[in-house]
Amino acid sequence: MTQPYQLDRLPTLSRSTVDRQENLRGDPDRLLARWANARVVLLDAKSGRTPVPRDGDALATRKALSFGDAPPEDAVFLGEWQDVDYWTLPGKPPENGEWVTLTGSWGLRDEAPLADGEVWVDLRGHGDLLDDTSAGLFTTAMALRNWHHRARFCARCGGKPQLVQFGWATRCPDCGREEYPRTDPAVICLVHDDVGVNGEHVLLARQPIWPPGRYSILAGFVEAGESLEGCVEREIREEVGAEVWAIRYLGSQPWPFPRSIMLGFTARADASKPLVPADGEIESARWVSRAEVLEAFELGRDGRPDPEDPDFDPERLIMPGNSSIARVMLEAWANAPVS
Repeated sequence: MTQPYQLDRLPTLSRSTVDRQENLRGDPDRLLARWANARVVLLDAKSGRTPVPRDGDALATRKALSFGDAPPEDAVFLGEWQDVDYWTLPGKPPENGEWVTLTGSWGLRDEAPLADGEVWVDLRGHGDLLDDTSAGLFTTAMALRNWHHRARFCARCGGKPQLVQFGWATRCPDCGREEYPRTDPAVICLVHDDVGVNGEHVLLARQPIWPPGRYSILAGFVEAGESLEGCVEREIREEVGAEVWAIRYLGSQPWPFPRSIMLGFTARADASKPLVPADGEIESARWVSRAEVLEAFELGRDGRPDPEDPDFDPERLIMPGNSSIARVMLEAWANAPVS
């Protein structure tokens, strides 16, 4: 008997091996004693890039002692893996480096700095090329960096808070208010038609600012006082005018751009009803067959179609990039039996 489809692998940025238990960062004596053998993930404060050996799949971390005998004030503890502590600190590529062209997210060209055999890559475009440990460290470092950037003033008195708990909280010296990293929930839903168990067509849409041919499934932020299922119903109705039912949870992925958690769902809708794209937000929406989706995956097998390829068709359907949970959801649906 055919079963409803499920995700067949972890979304790219959900992969992690690092132990990040609160009691680790709550033990300063332990952290200071282990600093000499710790490793540091550099993160460019401006671009959010980090160094990776060219053609490698692991972060190019640095020895902690190269930054001093103890963690600097702006050092943030990421966690422990295989008896090594990992931290993150601001860094930037050497100014005498060159720039190389990479294929990033959605097949777009990415100009990345190269120095000393290391390419400084971004998480959105290249997270899928990293091993599980590196993907988890990079995602956590990016999430904390973005939170620190947006938590520079106390929400109660406007004072300048100080980092505590090795980067996992702030405390305002003026009023004593403590704050912890924020995560904004957002739903992302794969809507398919009501044929068989898993449907024959999927609902895809595109935003006006996206490159030609780029389509994805629908997503939106959860509003105050709203359930996740209620958000799915509202977002699909608002963005394309479709009513959905049989809402079912699939999985989640952190998306630190700047501080979201993507909660993946699937639902059904009537493909015979007209779609009404939201003016100014959705340029177009359409039902796409399983065969078309599979063909798009085959043509862009690695999720990185090359716009400079002479055979590249700018109107060809381009699937979401490999770092997105949307791609994992679409792959699982496309490879599932209908009935």
